[in-house]
Amino acid sequence: MTLDVDAIRTFVAVADLRSFTRAAETLGSTQGAISVKLKRLEDRIGERLIERTPRLVRLSARGAVFLEPARELLAAHDRAVASLTAVRRHFRLGIATHVGGAEVPTLLARLSAHDPALTIEVRLDDSRDLLAAFDRGELDAAIVRREDDRRDGEVLAPEHFGWYATPDFVYRAGEPLRLAASAPSCSIRDIVTGALDAVGIPWTQVFLGCGSFAVAEAVSAGLAAAVFSCRLAPPGTIEVSRKFGLPPLPASEILLLSTLSDPQSREALRTLAMAFREHRPAASGARPRFRNSQMADSSI
Repeated sequence: MTLDVDAIRTFVAVADLRSFTRAAETLGSTQGAISVKLKRLEDRIGERLIERTPRLVRLSARGAVFLEPARELLAAHDRAVASLTAVRRHFRLGIATHVGGAEVPTLLARLSAHDPALTIEVRLDDSRDLLAAFDRGELDAAIVRREDDRRDGEVLAPEHFGWYATPDFVYRAGEPLRLAASAPSCSIRDIVTGALDAVGIPWTQVFLGCGSFAVAEAVSAGLAAAVFSCRLAPPGTIEVSRKFGLPPLPASEILLLSTLSDPQSREALRTLAMAFREHRPAASGARPRFRNSQMADSSI
């Protein structure tokens, strides 16, 4: 049996995004063309791979079994194609430390499998520093938390924050709240201290860490409370905003910024965005929104 690589790529996109419309946007195609390619693949295999209703798109039992071999086939195909072009390319990617979690190795592995000729240079830093580096041309792409005055980029997912501490952490109203935070230039720190100042809750910074990992260690040890993405809270901690009467924190959005325009790099960005959303189930029902024409034209 011979299978069409383009049809398999279509199947994987629909499976990852759970949407024919979003798959069409990601692949630079139309919903009708996506449906035709998928049906052609199903007819070739002789089994239904995707179950589709007016309100739901999901894998069939056979589709769930076929998904991983389909990925492997695409990766092998892309490696074979890449081997024909000996030119190595460089990709400078920034990922905000409070955005990237356990999925970061998967993102990088997916990029590497997609394009073996791509050398990936990753920088982990605070969103504010990554945005500055991106604007200076030091990064080709960045996954960051949107700053208030930032309007460009593709929205990958919403981001929600909470106050976290260990269950035995002690805080008494009227006393300064013991905080752990990253460097004073960290944008999350500004949000945290601003929220506390706005409601008149005194605070003291008892731990200044170098990066979110060090802060997480301090909170897990019961030394202080801190703000984390609700998805990335340290193990063994609980959300304590109600328990201690702490102020709510504004939601934000995770953006993918890029200046890349060549077809190979755009395809790499599409792979990056798909892999990120695959590990962000809370964002799977939201259609990607674009904030300027440059990103919309890139069809990431």
